Amino acid sequence: MYIPSIVNWVTLASLTFTSHKHEDKDPLKRLGNLTPYRSAPASHNVEAELPGDCSVDRVMLMHRHGSRGPTGTREVELINSLVQTLRNGHDALQDAYLPENLRFLQTGQGYESHLDPENLTVIGRQQLFNHGVEFGMKYPNFTTDTLLSSTTQRVIDSMYFFAQGRFGREAEDKKLLTVDDMSDPVSWITPWTSCPGIDWHYASKVGKEWSDLYLPDITERLNNLLPYGVSLTDDNTHGALYACAYDLAAGYESPWCDVFHADELANFEYEMDLIMVASVGYLTPNNAGRILGSVFVKELINRFSNTSEVQTLYLEFGHDATIAAAMAAMDLNRDEPPLSSEELRRHRRFRTSYQTPFAAQMIWESFTCEESFDGPQIRLVLNDETYPLRTCAETKQDRRFGTCSLDAFTRANQFSTDIEFGDDTWQAACSAHSEVLYVQG
Repeated sequence: MYIPSIVNWVTLASLTFTSHKHEDKDPLKRLGNLTPYRSAPASHNVEAELPGDCSVDRVMLMHRHGSRGPTGTREVELINSLVQTLRNGHDALQDAYLPENLRFLQTGQGYESHLDPENLTVIGRQQLFNHGVEFGMKYPNFTTDTLLSSTTQRVIDSMYFFAQGRFGREAEDKKLLTVDDMSDPVSWITPWTSCPGIDWHYASKVGKEWSDLYLPDITERLNNLLPYGVSLTDDNTHGALYACAYDLAAGYESPWCDVFHADELANFEYEMDLIMVASVGYLTPNNAGRILGSVFVKELINRFSNTSEVQTLYLEFGHDATIAAAMAAMDLNRDEPPLSSEELRRHRRFRTSYQTPFAAQMIWESFTCEESFDGPQIRLVLNDETYPLRTCAETKQDRRFGTCSLDAFTRANQFSTDIEFGDDTWQAACSAHSEVLYVQG
């Protein structure tokens, strides 16, 4: 069990990002899974609210941790290499004529990075606290004694700050648990820890295939703006793109974000999508991503189908991979043909900027109605917008509200309900042949 120390909360409204809808033209709202939290665009043409005769009777939240510093040695190395290249060219930069958006390289020591790897940032803490407050206002009559998270510290911290926002002083009486406190054979929050055979290197390979295509042109453009004696590599350009995203995650106004054109940032976003879809989505070898997501889907169905279950609220905290794998298992954002590292697919359904930004919120509601719907129904609210459950929609009313009956939802997800932990399907994807168990999150 995790027992955090009590902290005094300081309002950080001036550092947060206001969530607006229809901001697709703002490239800084489209940095893949490194995007600061924003409400998803209302682009699905479904009603935002349920009919007035309907009432929600059960709620299940899966929340990604808030904004964090860079993870893994690769991201840190890319940013540090960029900083070192600029230090080496400091004198040459001082005497050069630079365009306005690069003149920050001539101030003081130029660009320096002070990011805190792996950990939740001040913005991340604020995101979770705010979401806790907003959740309490949206579901005031739902409560629970227990919250659950993965064992990663930034996720534990996210659970804590959400609890502070939702419950205030009552949070001290709540049990803040991690998956290690549970007896389940496999966790629906971190199923990959029970899948040693999943090939994480494949996602890196797919991402590199795309970055090898789009980075050289950006590097060439930037080098043409820089003086003799300063020569960026493609890795340096990559580091600058990550610096843009992670400076924003830390609450800074990154000078690097103004250096890149909108189409260049769109290529970076697509790289993030490719890495995710090849990690836990539709491109994973042996369908491993959807198989991992099946654990969450089965837990969701079991909870909403068990009429004898007393608990009505589930507050759980995980990673972008938790949400992405679950959505893949349900076929909610599949692209046909599949995404490819050979070309940018501008119009795509799998988009981490909308679906798994920092502090993403996947909220499932079970509800019943007096007349509008027959029997138990289910709805997904993803990042403040109703996400249509088209795979199980059977009626005009279903399509209007993006919902479906619980029975139809269960039938539509037979892929998940047919899988048992350790069976032949699971073993085909997860039998041990890899020692890598790291997920970026």
